[in-house]
Amino acid sequence: MQNLDQHFALHPQLAADCFVVGDTTLCRLLMINDAQYPWFLLVPRRAGIREIYELDTADQIQLQQESVYLGRRLMPLFGGNKLNVAALGNVVPQLHVHHIVRKTDDVAWPAPVWGRAPAKPYTLQAQAERIALLRTTLGDWLRDAT
Repeated sequence: MQNLDQHFALHPQLAADCFVVGDTTLCRLLMINDAQYPWFLLVPRRAGIREIYELDTADQIQLQQESVYLGRRLMPLFGGNKLNVAALGNVVPQLHVHHIVRKTDDVAWPAPVWGRAPAKPYTLQAQAERIALLRTTLGDWLRDAT
């Protein structure tokens, strides 16, 4: 695994659309500001990376492990029926992997969430509660973002 890149910076669109939850070994964990879905992003803390294949092999493995770990905790936490995992990057070129807990009664089911309904931003209290819940659930796996 490469040393974490001191030149890493979160893409401005991700910074505008998300809340920082914390850092993992490789990634910054973000929460999308849409209270309709439990929707999170893993963003490898590497500058200039657009695609998973651009990561070195150790980082590719670490990203996969972090994605699996996150999914295993999100699904029971939020009672999901399906976990959507995707790395699209058509709008934001910085590599980021979506983890969206889907329920059969969510506003977009069974279609993809993109463009189905306008985002419903979290209230300050709901945002704080959701992030606290994640930090408690993820425990030592997650630390404060640097």
